[in-house]
Amino acid sequence: MGRAMIVSAGASANEYLSARLTELGYLRPVIVPSGTEARRRMLAGGFELIVVNAPLPDEFGHELCAAAVEQTDAGVILLAKAAACDELRAPMNEQGVLVVAKPFSAALFLQAVHMAAASNHRLARLRAENDRIQQKLAELRLTGRAKCLLIQYKGMSEAEAHRYLEKTAMDTRQNRGKVAQEVIDSLDPDAVDGV
Repeated sequence: MGRAMIVSAGASANEYLSARLTELGYLRPVIVPSGTEARRRMLAGGFELIVVNAPLPDEFGHELCAAAVEQTDAGVILLAKAAACDELRAPMNEQGVLVVAKPFSAALFLQAVHMAAASNHRLARLRAENDRIQQKLAELRLTGRAKCLLIQYKGMSEAEAHRYLEKTAMDTRQNRGKVAQEVIDSLDPDAVDGV
């Protein structure tokens, strides 16, 4: 498992949560006592799970959970008393935060951690797929621009320009995007000017 952060000011709660997370495979969870410290640690990143035991000394904790969802890929769990949970459950669920009412059973906490971990893994896969698609789109834009330049300045047809880029990429063992960028750099007067 990855890294986990527990945001809690209670020593006995910290021991319990840390022990449960260690049992689940989160080695040495980071324990911080306040929302301010948690925000600082979130900037460093790398957390797969963030558990917020509300209330915190400097804030209730739901604002921290919302910030964690926006700024990280971590699964986020908010632990709060039942009265607060009733009020917070709907808005927190909309933001992707799992809300668990205190007191809770070990089985319920285990289920919440597994759900948060699953959402973290799903988000990581979606982010990786998005990055792959963005790279592919960037390569297609470069290739299209390079084809236009080959047509305009070298008098090639669209099919000849396409073939030229494909063959050059194969012959030089480079990807099409790199070959297209080289064509753009050599033919586009705007590219030379840094535009």
